[in-house]
Amino acid sequence: MNAMAEARHKLANGASRIDFRTEPSRYRHWKLKLDGEVATLLMDVDKNAPLFEGYQLKLNSYDLGVDIELADALERLRFEHPGVKVILLRSGKPRVFCAGANIRMLAGSTHGHKVNFCKFTNETRNAIEDASDNSGQRMICVVSGSCAGGGYELALAADHIILTDDGSSTVSLPELPLLAVLPGTGGLTRVTDKRKVRRDHADVFCTTEEGIKGKRAADWRLVDEVVPNSRLEDAVAARAREFAAKSDRPVDAKGVALTPLDVRANGKGRAYQHVTVEIADRVAAVTLRGPEAAPPADAKAMEGQGAAFWPLALARELDDSILDIRLNEPEVAVIVFKSEGDPAAVLAYDAFLESNRAHWLAREILLKWKRVLKRVDLTSRSLVALIEPGSCFAGTLAELIFASDRSYMLDGTLDGDNRPPAPVALSALNFGSYPMSNGLTRLATRFLAEPQLVERASAIVGEMLDAEAALGLGLVTFAPDNIDWDDEIRVFLEERTSFSPDALTGMEANLRFGGPETMETKIFARLTAWQNWIFQRPNAVGEAGALRRYGTGQKAAFDMKRV
Repeated sequence: MNAMAEARHKLANGASRIDFRTEPSRYRHWKLKLDGEVATLLMDVDKNAPLFEGYQLKLNSYDLGVDIELADALERLRFEHPGVKVILLRSGKPRVFCAGANIRMLAGSTHGHKVNFCKFTNETRNAIEDASDNSGQRMICVVSGSCAGGGYELALAADHIILTDDGSSTVSLPELPLLAVLPGTGGLTRVTDKRKVRRDHADVFCTTEEGIKGKRAADWRLVDEVVPNSRLEDAVAARAREFAAKSDRPVDAKGVALTPLDVRANGKGRAYQHVTVEIADRVAAVTLRGPEAAPPADAKAMEGQGAAFWPLALARELDDSILDIRLNEPEVAVIVFKSEGDPAAVLAYDAFLESNRAHWLAREILLKWKRVLKRVDLTSRSLVALIEPGSCFAGTLAELIFASDRSYMLDGTLDGDNRPPAPVALSALNFGSYPMSNGLTRLATRFLAEPQLVERASAIVGEMLDAEAALGLGLVTFAPDNIDWDDEIRVFLEERTSFSPDALTGMEANLRFGGPETMETKIFARLTAWQNWIFQRPNAVGEAGALRRYGTGQKAAFDMKRV
């Protein structure tokens, strides 16, 4: 067993865990520089600091550890530096921008790790585009040297790509000819749907190992402009000023420090301040706790609470817990969402965010929740929400009901429990603030055939709905009474944990995203599904496959039959 395989074996058996929490002082691969309205993210990967042993991150190639730092930096630029309007993405190494995902890492990883790695990097690049579309924070990618594979996919997420015209700088997506896989971090989709490259040009580009440079790269829309070295810095500064002038980000606002999450591991799972995860019998119960205090008096007081502000703190904790389950708990079949607290208090926070959505911090918190809920949607586990006495599934938290594959709401109370029956309530935020990858709200996706039910639901915002009313409105799947409650939940969990994980992943991914197809749904459904399959094929990962033989001097041996 090689070093990387041994590290993956230890991870699978609980000996080590991937930690998604980091901060700039711990970065090994990125340097963040601030200059007024402009920030520079310098990719300078430490080749000797891979996430696992057994490979080096040469030529700015990356693994999950590199992308964890990038995701953290992007999040901090949104919350801690509200005055930053433009991000320059550059390389800290001469003659190379980024060689893409590390081939030795991909060749030695388990299938599950490869897929989750691609999913996380996709989500990070989507976050770059979300910042541009909704936060007024634009990105300019400056490419000097070779920009290949996942490196070009990172560039594709930016608003503007400047390619150095020096006779050697190129962009390429060489995965198919070199590795027998696809540019699975959205490369194919962004080339056609975002940059609108002609199909024949895209075909040439995606089958050319050496890449494309200079004027042809610009003519084919693969980059936005080509600039000689002598004028590069002037061109970069000019574009930064141009984009900054169009941004609505505040000039003098004080940022919010994203303080480290307080998480404690125990024998059952993990405990945060507002989230608890308990794992048993391949089921992860994720319990979210509602606010203990009323919303702040105004936006200034919200800023004063910083990262402790309940909606922001809860979103960060839920995000970390979902990522931890994805990467570190591969045996978990079902995520059960529960909640504890006062639904009226949750609605009060929703109302506060809605009334202050023009404030930069409230906007960022709503966008953070949008991204976290999308992360839930895209998690390949069965999802179920249980609404019991003491629950606070209201407004933003009710989105977890609609994100789940099924929901069960107790009709009445449980024997020996003196708490009143749990209600479900909606807020204005359920009707547009948290779109899914298909561009629709979860309620609109739920009621594709009955759009009038969305209008009906919007008329009862703020009302506390009992089980009968929630079932009648289509907001929950089932509403058993206390006689059937335990048996129905037990049967569901036993059934779900007995099914094929592969078949469930395919079924759930297809059922969750009805409605229109978008660039995002193509990336996470069509492209990811094909890449997932290709990662299993011997032509890519077999002993004589391209990923295994890359760099050895041996040519891959392909089964040439089309399937």
